[in-house]
Amino acid sequence: MRYLPKSDSERQEMLAVLGLSSEEALVSYLSAAVRFDGKLDLENGKSEYEIVDYFKARAARNANGYASFLGAGVYNHYRPVLCDVVVSRGEFLTSYTPYQAEISQGTLTTIFEFQTMVCQLTGMDVANASMYDGSSAVPEGAMMAARVTRRDKILVARSVHPEYREVLTTYLKHGGLPVSEVGYSPNGLLDLDDLTKRLDDSVAALIVQTPNFFGLLEQIDELAHIVHSKGALLVVAFTEAVALGLIEPPREADIVVGELQSFATPPSYGGPYAGIIASKDKFVRQLPGRLVGETTDSEGRRAFCLTLATREQHIRREKATSNICTNQALIALMATVYMTVYGKEGMRELAQQNLSKAHYLASKLPRKFDAPFFNEFVATTNGKSAGEINRELLEHNIVGGLPLDRHYPELSGCVLLCATEMSKRADMDRIAAVWDGK
Repeated sequence: MRYLPKSDSERQEMLAVLGLSSEEALVSYLSAAVRFDGKLDLENGKSEYEIVDYFKARAARNANGYASFLGAGVYNHYRPVLCDVVVSRGEFLTSYTPYQAEISQGTLTTIFEFQTMVCQLTGMDVANASMYDGSSAVPEGAMMAARVTRRDKILVARSVHPEYREVLTTYLKHGGLPVSEVGYSPNGLLDLDDLTKRLDDSVAALIVQTPNFFGLLEQIDELAHIVHSKGALLVVAFTEAVALGLIEPPREADIVVGELQSFATPPSYGGPYAGIIASKDKFVRQLPGRLVGETTDSEGRRAFCLTLATREQHIRREKATSNICTNQALIALMATVYMTVYGKEGMRELAQQNLSKAHYLASKLPRKFDAPFFNEFVATTNGKSAGEINRELLEHNIVGGLPLDRHYPELSGCVLLCATEMSKRADMDRIAAVWDGK
C-alpha cells in the first residue's frame, strides 16, 4: 500500500469538504467507552535510515545461520529460484480469476497442469483448482463425504494435526455434523480397536493423516478396508507433501486433502499456503471450488475452461457445495513450477534425502514411537524439559522441535523433530550432544 502524505492545509481542505471542523469530529459519533483519549505506550518514532538499519540487522542475524528442525505442518525446504521468476511475472501476479476463458488461457493452463500433477501425486482421479490451505481442506473433505453418503457423523484420528482438528470442529459445529476423535495406539498409529467401537452406520467418513502428526506412516490399505465395510468414506490428509515423492499414493482413499506448503512456499509466519482436495471421479459433482477442464475451441484447437464451479455467488447460491470464493492460484502456481522443476525422479530423490536425514537424527535420540516414519519423529527428553533443550539449542543457532504437551498433555517430555534436505550433519550431531547433556 502506498504512503500518501498530506499537509496540514490539505487535511483542513478535506475536512471542509466533509463539513467537519476537526479530525476529532470524524469519530465523534463513537461512544466514549470505545474511544482512547490517552497516549499509546509506544517509543518515539525512528528515522527511515534507523528503521532500515534495524531490519538489516534482523535479516543478517537470520542469514547467519539458524538451522531449523521445527516441522509440525510447516517445513523448511529449498525453493528453486525459477519458482519466484515465474510467479513474479505480471501475467500471473496481477491476474484475478479466469471468468472469461477466451482471455484467460494462460491461467487456465497452469491450473489444469496443477490439477493433473495433484492427481498424479495423490493417486486420485480428479482434483480442484486448490483450496485456501490444508486446514480448510480437511473440513471441506468432511462435508463432501457427508453429502456423498448422506450421513451426519465424522470420525477424525487424534493423530491428525491438532490445528486441522480445531478448524474441522469450528466448521462443523453448527452444521449438524458431530465430530468424534479416534485415539492412537502405543505405537503412535490410529487405534484400530477404538475405531471399530466408534464406526457405525451413521459415520460418513474417517479422517486420517499420513504421515500423521507424529511423522508416522498410517496403514491406509487396512483402514480403507475397515471403513468401507461400514459404508463410510476414507479421507486421507497430509501436511508434508514431499513424502508423496516416496511413499505409495493413498489410492484406496475416497478423498485426499492436504497442504502443499512444502512445494516452494516459505514458512512466512504461517501463510498464505495452498491446500488441495482430490477425489475419485464418481464424487466430482460434490467437489468444492472450481475445476478446470480441457476442451477445444471453435477451430478445433486445444483449450481450457472452467467446467465445474460451485461458488456461492453463482446461481446455486445457498445450494452451492462450498462457501469457498476463490483459490490460491498464485501459491498453487509456485507448487506447479516446483513439481515441474523436480520431476518424478527428482521428487523421489528429494524424498529419499528427507528420509535419510531424519533417520540419521533419530538414530542418535531416544524415540517415543517405533512405527515407520518419514522426516518427522517424536523424541523423549529423558527428564529434561523441552523448553530447556530448545533454549540450549538456540545458543547454538538451532531452532529445536515442537514440545508436544501443548497439544497432547499425555506426551509431556516429548518433542516433535523434523529433518529435511536442508538439515546438516553437524547440526544434527549438535542436537544429539545437547540431548545427552554434553
